[in-house]
Amino acid sequence: MTLSSHQIRYFRSQAHSLKPVVMIGEKGLTDQVTYALEQALEDHELVKISIAGADREARRAITHALCQRSGAELIQLIGRVSVLYRPSQKLKKSD
Repeated sequence: MTLSSHQIRYFRSQAHSLKPVVMIGEKGLTDQVTYALEQALEDHELVKISIAGADREARRAITHALCQRSGAELIQLIGRVSVLYRPSQKLKKSD
């Protein structure tokens, strides 16, 4: 899935008012974090993630790993906060 620059700008504006739904702490990327991200993406499609206790390169690597595990698209990475988007299968079925 690739998003256009217009779509990315739109999602950035939507994510501005969101609070982090998934928080990654000292233990880093665990199976529980991956599961929580999957649930959040299915429920909301656009999620904010807070990554604590890591340097810039580690946060970038964690974000990249989350995108690969979940199939989500990176919308934005600023400081300790990442924004990911993936269309929900559950929301598509209810339409």
